[in-house]
Amino acid sequence: MTSALETIDATTVKLTVTLTEEDIAPVMAHAYEHVGSQVQIPGFRKGKVPPKILEQRVGKGAIIEHAVNDGLPGWYSEAVQEQGIRPYGQPEVEVVKIPGSDGDEGIEFTATVEVRPEVTLPAPDTLTISVATAEVSDEDIDGRLDALRERFGTLTGVDRPAAEGDFVTLDLSAVVGGEDVDAVQGTSYQVGAGNMLEGLDDVLVGLSAGEETTYEGPLAAGDHAGEPATITVKVTAVKERQLPDADDDFAQLASEFDTLEELREDLRGQAARIKTNNQAMEAREKLLEALTEATDFELPKKVIEAEVHTHLANENRLEDDEHRAEVTEEAGKALRVQIILDQLADDFDIEVEQSELLDYLLNASRQYNTDPAQFIEQVEKAGQIPAMVAEVARSKATAYALRRATVKDEAGAAVDLTGVIGSLEDETSSDEDA
Repeated sequence: MTSALETIDATTVKLTVTLTEEDIAPVMAHAYEHVGSQVQIPGFRKGKVPPKILEQRVGKGAIIEHAVNDGLPGWYSEAVQEQGIRPYGQPEVEVVKIPGSDGDEGIEFTATVEVRPEVTLPAPDTLTISVATAEVSDEDIDGRLDALRERFGTLTGVDRPAAEGDFVTLDLSAVVGGEDVDAVQGTSYQVGAGNMLEGLDDVLVGLSAGEETTYEGPLAAGDHAGEPATITVKVTAVKERQLPDADDDFAQLASEFDTLEELREDLRGQAARIKTNNQAMEAREKLLEALTEATDFELPKKVIEAEVHTHLANENRLEDDEHRAEVTEEAGKALRVQIILDQLADDFDIEVEQSELLDYLLNASRQYNTDPAQFIEQVEKAGQIPAMVAEVARSKATAYALRRATVKDEAGAAVDLTGVIGSLEDETSSDEDA
């Protein structure tokens, strides 16, 4: 088998694959065998019909068609490997020569396909990235301590108007066009949460137990969701959360520590770890921004069009041109980042270990709240393992790049992210283990 590559444009190539009679002999033999097993000819057992008799009965064209359909995926894959291209999506295949044409018993076909464009990335060690500072303030610790105290707080009824942050017990009713459409009684709500009805927080502030008011606002759910309604609100109870004192007794109640000072020091460490994780996430985004700004390449248009079509079809919004433009822009941005990270992985010669893939799959199963074995089985059946491997490689490449880039905070101080992304020494030990 021989293949030739023609570049159509920056993201499209055309493969021409030529196979000799000897190359296609195995698939032709399989085609005769398979077609013969489906045909009943008097005097012959199924699967034992001589090729010439079979050609007379079903036509040689049917056998050739079966052989081509059977062999094309493998021949195409071999040509892709031979030419070293990275296709996106399915190729447009055209068979230009079949056995018997021009006295040749070989096959020739072309495959036009979009490919990953050539991208030249700047060396990560030439990049300087700025992220927010990770200094932990007393306010940060107080906030985490207050959140912990709220977990141990109690609700106590108060004889005063409701204020933001209070918990109220409500009776609600709604009227649309003179018709009662909804009513609930005894529901609990925290004033200021903003997660029940639009405008509700505004009217609750200042109401005491036993008082009610009416206002106009849209409904949030049900058959009349979004419609304006006359909403009546009655407060039947007002409660405030009383927090336990922040002292040594509370530290012993809420943690394994004996003193408040020890608890605060532990909360400081928690806050520091979160801020460092946030710095790592920000550094990743800034890295992608820097790599994107430093590169300029065309995107495979048909890949984006196919993704956008699928997205809009799932939403039943194929005729929504404005939304199509938004989805197209987002799909283009996502694909550009993917191509950059794939190139980064190539630049670092990233290899994904089986243990790394397994860790990724286990984490994904937890995110979907699915049994790990069942999740992995579903991924394998869907043919998504290669996509998962690619995701692990992109994540690994990002960490490699960040280890080499210069990361500073807004004050110009060097930022140590090794606790999150590892160190250069980790790469060396990983290579030695492999």
